[in-house]
Amino acid sequence: MASRYAQWMYDWENRLTSVDNNRVVRPLDWGTDWASHWPCRNGFGPSHMLDDPEKFFVDSNHRILADSDKFFSYSRPTDYQLERREVQVFSTREVPDPKLEAKVKGTFADFLRFTSPVPTPYPENNLVNARWFPVQGRRAIVLLPHWNADAVAYTGLCRVLNLLGVAVLRLSMPYHDIRMPAEIARADYAVSANIGRTLDAARQGVIDIRCCLDWLEQNGYTQLGIVGTSLGSCYAFLAAAHDPRIHVAAFNHASTYFADVVWHGQSTRHIRQGIEQKIDLETLRQVWMAISPMAYFEQFSRWPKRSLIVYAKYDLTFLPEFSRQVVTEFARHELEHKVVVLPCGHYTTGETPYKYMDGWQLASFLRTAW
Repeated sequence: MASRYAQWMYDWENRLTSVDNNRVVRPLDWGTDWASHWPCRNGFGPSHMLDDPEKFFVDSNHRILADSDKFFSYSRPTDYQLERREVQVFSTREVPDPKLEAKVKGTFADFLRFTSPVPTPYPENNLVNARWFPVQGRRAIVLLPHWNADAVAYTGLCRVLNLLGVAVLRLSMPYHDIRMPAEIARADYAVSANIGRTLDAARQGVIDIRCCLDWLEQNGYTQLGIVGTSLGSCYAFLAAAHDPRIHVAAFNHASTYFADVVWHGQSTRHIRQGIEQKIDLETLRQVWMAISPMAYFEQFSRWPKRSLIVYAKYDLTFLPEFSRQVVTEFARHELEHKVVVLPCGHYTTGETPYKYMDGWQLASFLRTAW
């Protein structure tokens, strides 16, 4: 019976994955130019980048890991503002869902906007966007959706958390929804065959989170937490490892090395297809080590916090064995944590009835986590 259920779940996952048929296969691009404004370069200039870009990124990751607080440091924005505008879906599918588009048409919401401390060549991406779900009190979280989420995903969870007395900033991650450059139809620039840009996007995501925490503090919220799903879970872990203000963290799908997810994951097969003739998994792991949760458990352990780890038993994107390794590291470092295993896969977590199971676990944890 279990085997038949597993096959049914895998078949469902495959169908959901194939809905997004506008993925683009791109060749490996080292993207050394993206490192030009990073700290931790220690005098490594353009000649080092061009002569041997693989060695440059391996060395860069070693330097970043030796001083990651500097890598994720930033200057606080001075242009925070709340903007009221019409809600849009910003679907990444080739054919957007007309029912969803009609549902939000004519509705308005408040969005926090500010200039990201991490500059990129794309003006749209440089202006951070976070939908604001306010509630009176001192508890607030920054919520990060999954990779390629549309702009209305997780708004139901945000409203539930409001009912529990938790304010929410739902952050649009770099290159997502309103921050997406016009030249792309999906949030491909957040995770791609471009090594440097993927590193830079993660750094920007973490720093944007910390800027959101700054704004929440300025507005009287002192009990701060974070919730991240899939790619958002990775960014959330990196932020929690480098910001002492995060006392509560929920990782909705969790994994170890950034490269392993890209290499083995179902939703990133097009990235592997474009790069596997030029780079192997071990090298990819080394050049993306600085954005891998597995590299930061010592930093994560510096400050006490309560954590929830949710993973899916039949996940073909964040393979369960990777999530179990995360759980092992939490136990090895004697970190306070709770583990929940959902009887579904990565994409099916967003389907009925599993989305309600997942939402209940997240809400139940956050109701009593402080």
